[in-house]
Amino acid sequence: MKENLKKLFTFFIKLVGYTVILMATALIFQNTIYIDNSNYGLWCFVAAVLVFLLNVTIKPFLVWLTIPITGITLGLFYPFINLIILKIVSIILGSHFIIYGILYAVFASVLISFLNILLDELVLKKIEGK
Repeated sequence: MKENLKKLFTFFIKLVGYTVILMATALIFQNTIYIDNSNYGLWCFVAAVLVFLLNVTIKPFLVWLTIPITGITLGLFYPFINLIILKIVSIILGSHFIIYGILYAVFASVLISFLNILLDELVLKKIEGK
């Protein structure tokens, strides 16, 4: 029971983090990342849920598939995996979440990667007691 509560709390923390990052990048880079203004928070949250689900399901496969190019670029290709996930979310949500360019979307994916590291190191390891 306690382990399930930790997993649920981890899920909630990551969703809030992804939502904040998506809102911030959409506000900062308005010409690149567009989130529908009708029910703005809802669409950010739906996009965050999709990013989380894709990170859990598809991302390990993408990481495994891109090991050679990530190794050759000394890890600089890794944020592009998050970019691929953001593009998939853009395709799924259609007109509610659109990514127009690559440059600032890469910046958003770097922020998501950085957020993952921060959440894992500062918050989630303390919750799990590691």
